[in-house]
Amino acid sequence: MDSFIKNNIQKMERRKFVTNVGVGALVGTAMPLISSCVGKSEINQGSPALKGEEIQHMVIFDLKHEKGSAEADKFLKDGREILSKIPVVKSFQVFNQVSVKNDYTYGFSMVFAGQTEYTAYNNHPDHVAFVETRWQKEVSRFLEIDFKAY
Repeated sequence: MDSFIKNNIQKMERRKFVTNVGVGALVGTAMPLISSCVGKSEINQGSPALKGEEIQHMVIFDLKHEKGSAEADKFLKDGREILSKIPVVKSFQVFNQVSVKNDYTYGFSMVFAGQTEYTAYNNHPDHVAFVETRWQKEVSRFLEIDFKAY
C-alpha cells in the first residue's frame, strides 16, 4: 500500500479513537507524561504521585501568538513566574504538546493540597489579575482538567 495512503488511514484511525474515547480521557492520561518542558527551574522538578486529597490542576491551551514566537515565550515564562509564586501552588510545570493525538499547543500543571487550597488559588489576586490581563487576551482556547488520585 502506498505510504501516503497508509499514513492518512492511520491519522483517520487516531482521530476516530480520540473521538470515541474523548479528549479528556486522553489528556488526563497523557498530560503527566508529556516530556518537553518549557525552561527548567527549581520549581519545575516534576511532581510526585498525588496523595490523599491533593488535586492536580491542568490546563491545556493555544495562544493567539504564533508558536515559538517571543510573545508566546513571554506568556509561558510570565505564567510560570506569576502563578508558581502563589503560596498554595505546588509542582508548577509548563509544557509543550508533543502528541499527534491532541492539537492543543501548551499546558500548565500544578498541584494543590486540597479543595481549600485550590479555591484559594482561584481567588488569589495574582491569579485573578493574570486571567484578566493576560489569559483572556492571549489564549485562543483551552481545556481545564482537575484530578484527585483514585
